[in-house]
Amino acid sequence: MPVKIQDNLPAIDILAKENIFVMTTSRAAQQDIRPLHIAVLNLMPTKVVTETQLLRVIGNTPLQVEVTLLRTATHLSKHTPLEHLETFYKTFDEIQDTSFDGLIITGAPVEQLEYESVFYWQELTAIMDWAQKHVFSTMYICWAAQASLFYRYGVEKYPLPSKMHGVFAHRVLNRQAPLVRGFDDVFNAPHSRHTEVRMEDLVKVSELEVLACSDEAGAYLIASRDGKHVFVTGHCEYDADTLKNEYERDRAKGMDMPVPRHYFPDDDPSREPMVTWRSHANLLFANWLNYYVYQETPYDLGALLR
Repeated sequence: MPVKIQDNLPAIDILAKENIFVMTTSRAAQQDIRPLHIAVLNLMPTKVVTETQLLRVIGNTPLQVEVTLLRTATHLSKHTPLEHLETFYKTFDEIQDTSFDGLIITGAPVEQLEYESVFYWQELTAIMDWAQKHVFSTMYICWAAQASLFYRYGVEKYPLPSKMHGVFAHRVLNRQAPLVRGFDDVFNAPHSRHTEVRMEDLVKVSELEVLACSDEAGAYLIASRDGKHVFVTGHCEYDADTLKNEYERDRAKGMDMPVPRHYFPDDDPSREPMVTWRSHANLLFANWLNYYVYQETPYDLGALLR
């Protein structure tokens, strides 16, 4: 939340130059307060796990958030009970006349497929088109980030020689961006993917800015310059044991899967992993909710359509 300061206090200019969020008394007096309405399009097969991870980081802010869980109608998850989906999830048809302050689209284990080969690709692109007028800011995670970068800006994805999975160090590229307020110069975040988008392609798109990257894992945080689209190529929402469970699952299938990098102590999978990314995850989602949604979205969500 912002620090409220008298309009002419000298500290305002100093803090603003440090990218600290302050609000003058006159602006605070004009603010209307209401709960944020956030939709989560959950494309992951283990929906209960993913919804719990996201609700954990969404809920760790002072803001009141009402969450609507969405699923695709063209693909029914085999790993989530139908009763759970019918009870707690809505489809696009049910909400297409509704507006939201924010939308989160999760990753999906389909990055090795061509986009048009994904069974629900047409439904997903319809939702992304709908969001242009019905959502103030959208966050795309992992595969969804790649898919949206391709659909909106023509940014290609490339196969990796081996899976990019582990916990990697990242550095902030633009410390003045609200999305990275409070970030350390170097912070950790997990990745788990078989494909990548490349920095040389991203910097060619004038509407985009790369805000953080990793020497090992590449571009991590990308945003449109108007803040309407935020792309996260990793999985900072992951639990402590998510990478471990994925690694053991793939090994059990007989896959030649390397040990996730920088995750287990001494890269020894017999030891319990240490969490080094949770504070960053909470800060990233708090910054997005506050600076890209709460501080910018109209009080009357219907204004998005006008």
